[in-house]
Amino acid sequence: MLTEMDIKTVVIGGGPVSSLIVLKPARQDEKEPLSLPIRIGSVEATAISMGVSPEGGARPMTHDLLKSVMESLGGHLRSVIINDVSGTTFYAQLDLVGADGHQVVVDCRPSDAIALAVRCGATLFAEQAVLDVAGMPDFRAIEDQEHDQEIKDFHEFVEGLSPDDFT
Repeated sequence: MLTEMDIKTVVIGGGPVSSLIVLKPARQDEKEPLSLPIRIGSVEATAISMGVSPEGGARPMTHDLLKSVMESLGGHLRSVIINDVSGTTFYAQLDLVGADGHQVVVDCRPSDAIALAVRCGATLFAEQAVLDVAGMPDFRAIEDQEHDQEIKDFHEFVEGLSPDDFT
């Protein structure tokens, strides 16, 4: 089973700080918010960031070149699938469609796949098995839910007060 994913955060590290990309399900489960952190190189993190927020006039990078080649040949990137994980190593596939409509699946690194996907507007997916093994609770979403519940409980408490409660 595939889960559609969105980019939550791209962290460009330096020195001893690792770079990473954090993906989150496009339709988050309110009961169990989840994130998928993938450690990547700083060059790869920069390439993804440049695709998310392209700067006009910048020289094309390798991922821009690949997109141009695909489009020149009449093909397009339909989706990217994070399809496996072993230890801390993730695996991905490009789901390509040729000019004749023929589908081709190509293995690649997740960082390259995501950098290309953001340039092409392609959908990101993760296999459920990958989320089961490497997914982490989205602690910020959990904190937000707890805060919202506290506000709701307080509001209900105040609404239930009567003037007699103050005498």
